[in-house]
Amino acid sequence: MTALEKGITANGTGYGGKSWNILGQVYFPKAVTDSTFAFETNSDPGQFVPVHIHPTQDEFILVQEGTLDLKLDGQWVKAHAGDLVRMPRGIPHGYFNKSDKPCRALFWVSPMQKLEALFNQLNNLTDPAEVVRISALHEVDFLPPEAND
Repeated sequence: MTALEKGITANGTGYGGKSWNILGQVYFPKAVTDSTFAFETNSDPGQFVPVHIHPTQDEFILVQEGTLDLKLDGQWVKAHAGDLVRMPRGIPHGYFNKSDKPCRALFWVSPMQKLEALFNQLNNLTDPAEVVRISALHEVDFLPPEAND
C-alpha cells in the first residue's frame, strides 16, 4: 500500500522529480497513493486526450489556466480556469485544448488503480495505437475515433 507523504509538490514540478511526456503533453505527478492519484497536465493549443472510459475510477479536473473543451458522456462542454469537472467511473470523456492558449489543469483519480503504472509505460511513446493498446491493459479504454466528433 502506498501511503500519502506530507509535504509540497512545487509548481512546475512532479512528485519525486518525475514527469511524463505522453504524446507531446507534459504531465507532472503531484500526489501518489493507493486511494488517489493527482497529476498536472500542460496542454498546448490543439493537444487532446481522446474519449475514453475509466471503468474502476472516478476522475476530476480542476482547470487552473486556460479553457478545456470536454466531450463528457456524449455532450460537448467547456471548463474554464477555476472550474471543477466531475467524471464518475464508467462515463465516457475526453479533453481537448481547442483554444489558442495553453491550458494547465490538475487531474486526480480515485482510487489510483493502475494509472501511475500506465503513465510510466506511456512516457515518450510516439505511436498512438500502442498508447491505446497499453492503456487497455491498465483499465483505460479508448472509444473509436468517431466518439471525438
